[in-house]
Amino acid sequence: MSILVVGSIGIDDVKTPFDERKAILGGSASYASVAASFFAPVRLVGVVGDDFPKKFRQVWADRDIDLDGLQTQKGETFRWSGEYSYDFNSRKTLSIALNVFEHFQPKLPDSYRGTPFVMLGNIAPKLQAHVLDQMEKPKFVMADTMDLWIETAKSDLLELLKRVDALCLNDSEARELTRETSLIKAGQRIMDLGPRYVIIKKGEHGALLFSRNEFFTAPAYPLEDIHDPTGAGDSFAGGIVGYLAGQPKIDFTALKKAIVYGSVVASFTVEASSLDRLCQLKQADIEERYQSIKVMSYFDDVNF
Repeated sequence: MSILVVGSIGIDDVKTPFDERKAILGGSASYASVAASFFAPVRLVGVVGDDFPKKFRQVWADRDIDLDGLQTQKGETFRWSGEYSYDFNSRKTLSIALNVFEHFQPKLPDSYRGTPFVMLGNIAPKLQAHVLDQMEKPKFVMADTMDLWIETAKSDLLELLKRVDALCLNDSEARELTRETSLIKAGQRIMDLGPRYVIIKKGEHGALLFSRNEFFTAPAYPLEDIHDPTGAGDSFAGGIVGYLAGQPKIDFTALKKAIVYGSVVASFTVEASSLDRLCQLKQADIEERYQSIKVMSYFDDVNF
């Protein structure tokens, strides 16, 4: 089944302790759509300026991503510049220019309105809700969010949570949203706000999955070298929804496998800047790393 992915599309300058890259493809929709495309057909919704390079469009074309929902407006594309700390656990925004993204109003082509799976990338909750207003009873909706929206648009976010099946956010955001120090309590509190499932990202320490009656913790794939963590969370979310779109039934068992697949795709993302590693990725690479996680995570009772 097809997936609709909506989010930001940007041109980034990224500096890490080991490298610096300028004018590279970025944005939540860019990463999520490519990640999801390894599992199911993707329809991309976003906005770019007339300065947007053709080579970046080719990244999506090479993955057969439907671009009928991509708006091109006069002006400059959203731009972000950031720098990561030595341990990659924190980053500092150096500059940001919304440009054409400032007045973005997602408008879905008629052919997109019946898309069964929806990935609401990390944009303002009002824009995420605007997308849902145009949809025709999707089968599964997952939203991603961030601390900015919790701080500046919390009421809009709370309204959105009543309309989604799953919320994906990181550990600090879960604590900020719920005012709970325990992530277990935070996950339970977020479900009280509406979603049937809650996914809490913990970076290199994996992720937590909550439903009303079940709990699952997934490991992250252990990497020796991290090149650039930009887009890892978006790739994680895109991989989750992508995997689910290919399953006959959406339940906790499917979600558990989806989170591991999302973790696998995210692990490839951080091995290079921008989407460079994802552009080289093969399905066999994903399956091999998925099986590696299964082996590393397996244990059985030991008789003493």
